[in-house]
Amino acid sequence: MTEAIDLDGLARTLDEAAAGAHATRQLPPGLSLEAAYRVQARSIARRQARGERRAGYKLGFTSRAKMAQMALSEVIWGRLTDAMVVADGGEAAPERFIHPRVEPEVCFLLGEPLGGTVTPLAAMRALAGVAPALEVIDSRYRDFRFSLPDVVADNCSAAAIVVGPWADPTAVDLANLGLLLEIDGKVAQVGSTAAILGHPVRSLIAAARLVGASSTAWSSCATKKPAGPPRLQSRRVIAFRLLWRR
Repeated sequence: MTEAIDLDGLARTLDEAAAGAHATRQLPPGLSLEAAYRVQARSIARRQARGERRAGYKLGFTSRAKMAQMALSEVIWGRLTDAMVVADGGEAAPERFIHPRVEPEVCFLLGEPLGGTVTPLAAMRALAGVAPALEVIDSRYRDFRFSLPDVVADNCSAAAIVVGPWADPTAVDLANLGLLLEIDGKVAQVGSTAAILGHPVRSLIAAARLVGASSTAWSSCATKKPAGPPRLQSRRVIAFRLLWRR
């Protein structure tokens, strides 16, 4: 059934929804996960044709509970471009989003290529830096409702990313690092990096597997904290500041 679906047309629809900050209906049924990744790639290709450049990658469903809920055995991934990057301490106009939500992240900077089957030690050795981050997710679908192929085709809801100060990965214990998200000085979310597949390094190993399957050279990625994201106030200027707290 996938052969009858216009993948270029779906990519165009999602790209225009993102560019114009307007919601669109969910994709037609019958789209396979493989085809959804092709739609994602074609949608990102449209961005690159307008001058955007690859900035990194994001992983989704890094919570084992969420994976079980979605009957998944593997994480999903999307692409980040330079147009999605907001400077630490910077602002993002709310008009560029549809119904944004924010999630705390751990961002990895790779100092060397990572792909295929790797050990935890090899994954850690590939790191050049680690940083706290925030991701603004913004589904292009009406009512923030979507199926698994829908969200993959929609670039895993990637909208914006803010990266805090980089730290030496050997100086930060990522196994159970506390995460605190504050909005207007008030605590909105508390969690731990242990919620990322039990240990964030496992997300790097998963990313390497995906590289081996897709022949894509990864240079950086953001791994997601699985707790439900707070919604941003749509009529406010969105400002960001990230700090390591020890």
